[in-house]
Amino acid sequence: MEQNLPLDELSVVIGRITGLLLTEEKVDRAVHLLARAIKDAIPGTIGAGVSLLDSQGRRTSAGFTDRIVERVDALQYELGQGPCLTAWAAEETVLVDDVRADPRWPDWSAAVEALPVRSVVSTVLVSGKECVGALKVYAALPSVYDSGTGQLLELFAAPAATLLSHIQTNESPHRLSAGLQAALRSRDAVNRACGILMERHGMSYEQALQQLMRQARDAGQTLPQTSSDTIAGTPANRN
Repeated sequence: MEQNLPLDELSVVIGRITGLLLTEEKVDRAVHLLARAIKDAIPGTIGAGVSLLDSQGRRTSAGFTDRIVERVDALQYELGQGPCLTAWAAEETVLVDDVRADPRWPDWSAAVEALPVRSVVSTVLVSGKECVGALKVYAALPSVYDSGTGQLLELFAAPAATLLSHIQTNESPHRLSAGLQAALRSRDAVNRACGILMERHGMSYEQALQQLMRQARDAGQTLPQTSSDTIAGTPANRN
């Protein structure tokens, strides 16, 4: 089931957590705030979580919105398998359409079978060249999330990773880094490119985003790169 969140709404959420996280001194408090913002942002989500991991994949800090997330995540770390750990290890987004039908983590899937978790998306938090953790969303029904959800979660993760990195390294809480500024610009470029395609071709936001994704995949580019090309190729409004 297609559940794409318009990027202007996502921008509002990121703007809200930017103001909160950059004034926080403790990482534990920051990841809880971030988890709450993620749950509010992704339709159909019953719980969201953020895990910061060390170089061995061991959880160093975690935030979650609901006890079900705490339990499902704890089972991943106890068993050493699950979508969150796979996302972290592979440094890529993991989409689970139905936990009960997915063969990738048999022990974890069996352990959570009785719990109200069927759909999952997990993506990595990368700051610079370092993978610092993962964030994830859970839904009670199968097929709630799709590839578009994963793309949007990735856009969310980019500035979130930089924000958490600010706090972990005790950098100035009042200054956005160049990396965070670049991440925010990338998100805005996707938003603008979607608007251009919507106006040009009379398509919906979801159709515009899917077209950008297809173009990026065919050209071997990232979504922000394709979006920037779309913006650059648009003639100026002379009216």
